[in-house]
Amino acid sequence: MAFEGFELSQIDLGEVSLRVRHGGAGPPLLLLHGYPQTHMMWAPVANDLARDFTVIAPDLRGYGGSTAPADADESASYSKRAMAADAVALMAHFGFGRFDVVGHDRGGRVAYRLALDHPDAVRRLAVLDIVPTGEVWARADARFAMGYWHWPFLAQRRGVPETLIGADPEYFFFEAHMPGLADFCAPEALAEYRAFARQPSVIHAICEDYRAGAGYDRRLDAADQAAGRTIACPTLALWGDVGAVGAWYDVLEVWRAWAPDIRGHAVASGHFIPEENPAATMKALRDFFAEGG
Repeated sequence: MAFEGFELSQIDLGEVSLRVRHGGAGPPLLLLHGYPQTHMMWAPVANDLARDFTVIAPDLRGYGGSTAPADADESASYSKRAMAADAVALMAHFGFGRFDVVGHDRGGRVAYRLALDHPDAVRRLAVLDIVPTGEVWARADARFAMGYWHWPFLAQRRGVPETLIGADPEYFFFEAHMPGLADFCAPEALAEYRAFARQPSVIHAICEDYRAGAGYDRRLDAADQAAGRTIACPTLALWGDVGAVGAWYDVLEVWRAWAPDIRGHAVASGHFIPEENPAATMKALRDFFAEGG
């Protein structure tokens, strides 16, 4: 049974209310999901992690059962900085000022922004199948245009992608874009992804997330690079051995400029590492977080 012994709750953080599952015992561990998913993506590993950690897994603002903030200039209310602030407030709600964090996909972007903006809060950081947002845009080429076409599409002006997706969200998310998701997702997780993806508010939140990434988040990354700011904590990068990230980038070399204390490796997987290869995910995370520091 997924999330056995976990409590599902709605936590009011002021600007937004986050749907959260938490359970387990031990040092605090925050799990941040990616697009177009919810915290249910962690179901294959949550029970095992809860043996060693107090696991806290929210839906990001606007995603899943979490509420959406008001729109803001430059989509700043959906920036990774805003989502990182949510994470700090959420962990403080549970009594944790310092914690480990794992982020996949969009959640990975929140996680590394969290480590940059709140270095005292993050003990160890793990990012799954990403390189930094600014690096993706700076290195964009024909492979990006074809393989990550959803990045510029979702970032178009408000209303354009929402209208086109809204005509048939099932087709966009689960056939045109991610037809293989059903091959490895648990049925209950896939049903949840499909249900939330049909909601106009979630479609809009997803587009705002990508609009923020194309502008606001990218400028934050550039400012950090210009100032020489890096991630201070030990950092683990994992990527799928048959995915775009490993094929397009020297992943550790890219991350080394951002996180000097970096280590990591490919996992036998595509993009959705925890769901496609939970055993390898568990081993890598348990080994990393068990290290001192």
